[in-house]
Formats: sequence, C-alpha cells, structure tokens
Amino acid sequence: MTSFDSTPHPSGSGEQLWVECVETLAQELPEQQFNTWIKPLQARVSEDQTKITILVGNRFKLDWVRTQYAQRLSAILQQIQGHPITLELALSPREAPPKPSAFQPQPESFAMAEPLADLEPVNGFKTRLNSALTFDSLVEGSANRMARAAAMHVATIPGQLYNPLFIYGGVGLGKTHLVHAVGNKLLQDRPDAKVLYIHAEQFVSDVVKAYQRKTFDEFKTRYHSLDLLLIDDVQFFANKERTQEEFFNAFEALLAKKSHLVMTSDTYPKGLTDIHERLVSRFDSGLTVAIEPPELEMRVAILISKARHEGVEMPEEVAFFAAKNVRSNVRELEGALRKILAYSRFNQKDISIPLAREALRDLLSIQNRQISVENIQKTVADYYKIKVADMYSKKRPTSIARPRQIAMYLAKELTQKSLPEIGELFGGRDHTTVLHAVRKISGERHQDNELNQQLHVLEQTLKG
Repeated sequence: MTSFDSTPHPSGSGEQLWVECVETLAQELPEQQFNTWIKPLQARVSEDQTKITILVGNRFKLDWVRTQYAQRLSAILQQIQGHPITLELALSPREAPPKPSAFQPQPESFAMAEPLADLEPVNGFKTRLNSALTFDSLVEGSANRMARAAAMHVATIPGQLYNPLFIYGGVGLGKTHLVHAVGNKLLQDRPDAKVLYIHAEQFVSDVVKAYQRKTFDEFKTRYHSLDLLLIDDVQFFANKERTQEEFFNAFEALLAKKSHLVMTSDTYPKGLTDIHERLVSRFDSGLTVAIEPPELEMRVAILISKARHEGVEMPEEVAFFAAKNVRSNVRELEGALRKILAYSRFNQKDISIPLAREALRDLLSIQNRQISVENIQKTVADYYKIKVADMYSKKRPTSIARPRQIAMYLAKELTQKSLPEIGELFGGRDHTTVLHAVRKISGERHQDNELNQQLHVLEQTLKG
C-alpha cells in the first residue's frame, strides 16, 4: 500500500503541488462553481509524488468531481509535475457531529415580529405548491445542472441521500422553481405524501402565533409530520432565536422519520450570519449546491421556452438579441419577455429585432449608460478619501490596498469587463490579482456587516 505523508510539506512538496493545481483551476472556473466543488476538496500526496488521493465529502460530490473535473485535474497535475500522476477519489472520513448547545431565546424577541398567519389544517392538507413550476418547465443549462440533478434525485428517492438539500444563489436564478419542482414531482409519484412549501418568513409567523396562542401541539403536528418540507430564503431566520430553536426541533424530527428537507438561501451555509452554529452545521450536513447566473445559450433557451408557454414562437435571433442585453437573472429575462410580447400584441406587429429594440428601449438606454471602471475608481477613491492615482499605483498600505480591492470587486460586479481588462485599468495588474480581490471582498461581504453597508452605499451611488 502506498504510504502518505500527512505532515505539512515545504515548497515544491506534495502540498505545494496540490495548492498550485487548485490555484490553476481557480482561474478557470466561475467563483460559485469553484467554491462549491473544488475549494472543499482535500488531497493526500504520496511521498514520491506519483499518486494523489482527493478526499470528497459525499457520494454525490465524488461522482460529480469524477465526471466533471477529474480529467482536468489530472492534466494540471501532470503539467505542474512534468510526469503522469495517478489520481484517485475517495470519501472523506465522517466526523462526529458537534454536540448541540441550547438556544437561549429572549422573551422580548417577538416585539417586532412579522404579521401572524393562521395555520392551515393538516386534514385537507394544503401544499402551497405552484403546479406550473415543474422539472419539465425548468430550462436546464450548466448554471443549474448540478442543482437540478440533486433535486431530481431527492424528488425520486426522498429521505435517502442529500438530506437536507441546500440550494443557494442570487436573486431570480430559479431556486424557488427548483424547490416547487421537487414537491410537484413527489406528489406526482406519491399523491398521499404530506408536502409543504413555505417562505422562511411564514415559518417565523407560525412560530410567533404558536407562542402567543399556546398552540404548539398544532404547530408540531403540522411541521413534524411532513414527508417533505420545502423552505425558501432561510437567511430570514437571522436574529430570530425562538424561530431557530423551533426549526432545529422540526429539522431533527423530520430527519428522524426519514422525511426530507430542501432549503434555499442567498448564500452558502457558512456564509449565513446571525444564525446559530448548530443550525448552520445541520444545513451543511447534507448536500450544498449553487445555482449560477445563466450563460447566454441558456438565456436564449429560457426566452424561447417561456414564449412558447405563452403560445408565441419567438425567433431565435430576437431571443439572442434580448439575451445579450439582459444578463443578470431569469426574473429580469421574464420581465423583458413580457415587454416584448405586450408591445407586439398592442401594436399588432410580428416579433422582430426592431420591435424588441423598441420594447426594451428603456433597458437598452440603461445599458448604453453602463458604469465605467473609471467612474468606479473615482467614486471609491472619494468615499475612502484617497487619490484616484492610488488606484493605479504600486503602493500597498492597507489604507490604499483595501479601497483598490473594493474597486476591483465593484468593477467585476457592475461592468462587463473581463478580469484581464480590469487588471489593465488598475495599473497593468495581472488578472489573478483581480481574481484574488474579487473573491476576498465577496467572501468578507457576507461576514462583515459594516463592509456590506459600505458596498451597498457605493453601489447605489454608482447606479444613480
């Protein structure tokens, strides 16, 4: 058996080999994809550096890494090392779950609670599912393929693998569609299943009502008896101690009876703030997958599919025109489609590029006034009281380096510039420097409320 050295290696050792491999892949993959699939990987390198074993968290991730990344990983390792390396994948040893620590809810925590909502009866169970949101109506692409595959598995074999399933991503990318699809698929196969879709704020309201009216038997009957709980935007549990305690209890009860939970959030579990550690650890105990902004081809397919659902055939060239000008998310794509269809019907004209250009003239006007990197540099420099010239300089004191990283992050978020183009506008810096700045500020934004507020002010200032 090949022996593995588990102690830290010096430069040029097995550890350095893996670090260089990961850094190379970080430059090739979108950030969410890298953070979800590559960053958590651990590696053990044989003493003679001819074999590397990559440790993966669970079976789903292992299969996905093998099919999607193993070949590229082997090629990178061989390129770095100069000779072939045997690559193996294995499951990481399971760690014992942390001992739960008791929540300490405060009586006054409900002073500013959300409005109450009556609980629906369990008999004649209402699922709150939207029957139109199915796997068939979900356009698949590289941006959502991993999440869709996991969701389909849960819908087909609930209570088995990937429990809980935690789906995260930005606004309007299709997280809600996916969780509804899971519920609809399960009910199609098992009409008697107890399935409930709710937004996290509704769960908060139900907890408030149960406390105020002392109806916790009804509350527990409702939530602890489910076969599938689908809950959107769990980040809304932040700072709500009693809600977190009751959700933890429901979580444990459902898992104990092999029911399934599917949750969505705007960030990955460890990026959630003001949510108790033991709850975050539960969120992260199953499978976490990201949904990314759709690529051009997927945006085109979405527009054509949704137009067809409205009984209209959208010419492909018009779909490409609209997709190129609406890049952020599916929700904005749907808005653009509604404008085009309404303009076509109102004016009784066929859908064409000139018609789409007229229907989307407000949006195109905004696109033509796109935020420039130069404007970002000036705005950030003014905000942090440094000189604009410092953005291009080689100076590295924190008072300058930090605003420069923030400006690079905003340039990536608010413009269509590539990493090399941004680097060039910041004094000819390498694209890896920009990538590091973007990832650093993006990661810290979820942890640092003060930084998040500063970025919000800067974004609003730049967007006018």
